Amino acid sequence: MALNLKSIGETIGPIQRSYTWKEVVVYALGVGAGFGELDYVYEKNLKVIPTFSIASIVEFIFEALRPADVNLAGILHGAQELIFHGSIPISGTLNTTGRITHIYDKKEKGAVIVAESITYHSNGEKLFTAVFTIFSRFDGGFGGESAPSTKLSVPDENPDLIVHARPSPDQPLLYRLSGDLFELHVDPAFAKRAGFEKPIMHGLCTLGYACRALMEGCTPGRPEWVRRIHCRFTRPLYPGDPIETHIWKTESGKALWKIRNSKTGETVIDGGEFEYGESSSK
Repeated sequence: MALNLKSIGETIGPIQRSYTWKEVVVYALGVGAGFGELDYVYEKNLKVIPTFSIASIVEFIFEALRPADVNLAGILHGAQELIFHGSIPISGTLNTTGRITHIYDKKEKGAVIVAESITYHSNGEKLFTAVFTIFSRFDGGFGGESAPSTKLSVPDENPDLIVHARPSPDQPLLYRLSGDLFELHVDPAFAKRAGFEKPIMHGLCTLGYACRALMEGCTPGRPEWVRRIHCRFTRPLYPGDPIETHIWKTESGKALWKIRNSKTGETVIDGGEFEYGESSSK
C-alpha cells in the first residue's frame, strides 16, 4: 500500500492520558532507576524523569502513522527531540495534539515520517513539544522529496564524563508497561520477521537511560532544569548489552552526547544534544 501523503498537516488528536505517581515510578524503573535514585522511584518527594514525557504519549506515534498508511512491520525510531516548557507534575491528565509535518523518500532504503506534537497538563500548563522521526524501511520509492542531512558529530576529544549502565535482559518487558506495546520489543517471531535475532530494546528506553546519565552529569537532583534533549537512533541494542553514555560539555547549559554499546563498540545513539538551565521561555 502506498503512503498517504494527504495525511501531512492533518490534525492528530487530541489524545488524552491520565496518570498517577505509580506510572511515574514504573517508567523510572523501566529506564533503570533504583535505590540509587530514590527520588524517582519512591512516592515520598517524588520527581519525574523528563523523558517520562515521551513514554506517556507514545500512542501519538501510532495515531500519526495510521492515517499515513505506514507498514508498521518496517518501522524504527529514527530520531527524537523533546523541548520542555515546564516541569512535569507527578499526576494528572495529559492532552496532546499534533500533525505529520514531512514525509521524505529514501528510495530503496525506505521513507522518513516526521511528526510534531504539543502536550498540555490538565492544569492548563504547556509542558513539552515532541518531534518524532520515524524510519519506515518498507515504504520508500514513492517519488517524494529527499530528507535533509541532519548529521551532528560529537567532538573528537575524550568526553568529560562517561556513565556506565547495564539494562536487564528483560528490560523491554518492564519498559513496555509505560505504554509502548509494539511487538518488536517482546515477540521473538515478530522480531525475526523484522530482521532481528530477538526482540530489541525500545530506543526510547535507551533514551531514558541517557536522560538519567545526562542529569547525573549536568543537573544532579534537578530534573526541572532539563530544557531540551535530541538524538538519532543509529543501531539496535539487544537487552542485556552494557552501554556507556559519553557526554561532552560544550558551553554553559549545553552538552553533546552519544551512547555506545560496550560489548560491540557500536554507537547505538548519536547526534545527542542536551540543553539545561534554571529558566526557559514558554
